Amino acid sequence: MEKSPFLTTKYYSSGEFAKKAHITKKTIRYYDEHNILKPSFVNDNGNRYYTDDDFVRLQQVLFLKYLGFSLDDIKQMTMRSGDEQYLEESFKMQLGLIEERIEQMELVKMSIQNAMQAVENSEEVSWSDMLELVNTNTLEQKIKKQYMNSSNISARIMLHNEYSHNTQGWFEWVYEQCEIKKGEKILELGCGSGALWSRNICRLPQVKIMLTDISSGMIKDVSKNLGVDKHFKYQVMDAHYINADDETYDVVIANHLLFYLEDLDKVLKEIKRVIKPGGRLICSTYGKEHMREINELVTDFDNRIVLSADNLYNIFGKENGEKILRKKFTQIEWRQYEDYLTVDSADALVSYILSCHGNQNMYIVDRYKDFRTFVKKRTDKGFHITKDAGLFIAKK
Repeated sequence: MEKSPFLTTKYYSSGEFAKKAHITKKTIRYYDEHNILKPSFVNDNGNRYYTDDDFVRLQQVLFLKYLGFSLDDIKQMTMRSGDEQYLEESFKMQLGLIEERIEQMELVKMSIQNAMQAVENSEEVSWSDMLELVNTNTLEQKIKKQYMNSSNISARIMLHNEYSHNTQGWFEWVYEQCEIKKGEKILELGCGSGALWSRNICRLPQVKIMLTDISSGMIKDVSKNLGVDKHFKYQVMDAHYINADDETYDVVIANHLLFYLEDLDKVLKEIKRVIKPGGRLICSTYGKEHMREINELVTDFDNRIVLSADNLYNIFGKENGEKILRKKFTQIEWRQYEDYLTVDSADALVSYILSCHGNQNMYIVDRYKDFRTFVKKRTDKGFHITKDAGLFIAKK
C-alpha cells in the first residue's frame, strides 16, 4: 500500500485493488477507460491508486453487473455510490433489487411449473406468456427505472430535510394544510415514497386513505414503508383514469404531481368527478424562483445542462395555478411555504442535481469527479438556495 503525498488516506495499487476485489487488473483498467470507476490518485509515472471509497463503488458496479445491467446503465446508477453518506442508501437499493429479482424468478418458476403441468395433461402451453415473463430486457428496464426513481426521491427529500431553515418539514406542513377530519375518505395521486403519511402517521384521525401511483414499484415500496395499517389501501393507478365512483372522496391530494401529467385538463376533470360536493383538492407546486441558484450553478459548470426539459412551473405553478384550477373549482387559495436552504455538503447537492428530470447525466456522468470538485468549492462556505413552493386548496 502507498500513501498519497498529500493525504493520510491509504491507497491501493491497481494490482492490490484488483486482488482485494477478486477481479483482474485488466477489468480495473477497462472500468477506468470507460469512466465507470476512475482511480482516486495517479502519480507522475501514470500508476493508478484506489481507496476504500473506490472499493464501495466497485462493489456496487460488480453487483449490478451480476444482475445483468449494461455498463451504460451501471455508470448512471453508481455515480454517487462512493459518497459515504449514501452507503446505507446504496445497500437498501441493492436489497430492493435483489427482492425484485427473487419475485420475478418466483413468477418464472411458477410459469414453468404450469407449463409442465399443461404438457402432462396434454394441454396447450402459453408460450407467448412465458416469453413475456422471461423478457430480461423488459425486466431490467423496469428494475432500473424503479431503482432510479426511489434513489432520486430519496436524494431530493434528504436535501430539504437536512438543509432547510424552516424547522417544520415540508411533509408536516402539507399535512397541516390538508386539515384532515375524522371519517374522511382521502385519495392521494402519485404518492411516491409515502413520506407525507410516514411522517404524520401518529397524527392521523380515523380516516380511510387510498394511496396510488402509476408505478407498481412505488406502490410496492410505500406499502412496505407503511406496513400493515388500518388507514391505508394501495392501488396502481393512472391519474388520467381514476378508479373510483363519482363523489367518492372528501380530499384528493396531488403533491408535486400536476406539472408532470400529459393531459392536465383531463386529470382535473377526473379529480372533480371523484370529489364530494364541498370536498377539496390539495395540490402543491413551485414558483419561478424555486431552486434557481442550482440552475445557475450547473450552467456555470456546463451551459448545455438543463435540469428540466420543461420549466414545470409554466405547466402548473404558483403563478398560473389559480387560473388553471378556476376552470373546474371554486374558492381557490394559495398557501406559501416559507423556507430556504443553506447547503454545505457537495455530496448532498450533487445527488440532488443528479436526481433532476433534465439532461444533466449526459454531461456529468463522464466528468463526475470534476463536477463534484466544482460543487465543493461553491458549498464550502454554505450555498444559499431559494425555495418558492406551496400549495393550492381548491374546493368543489
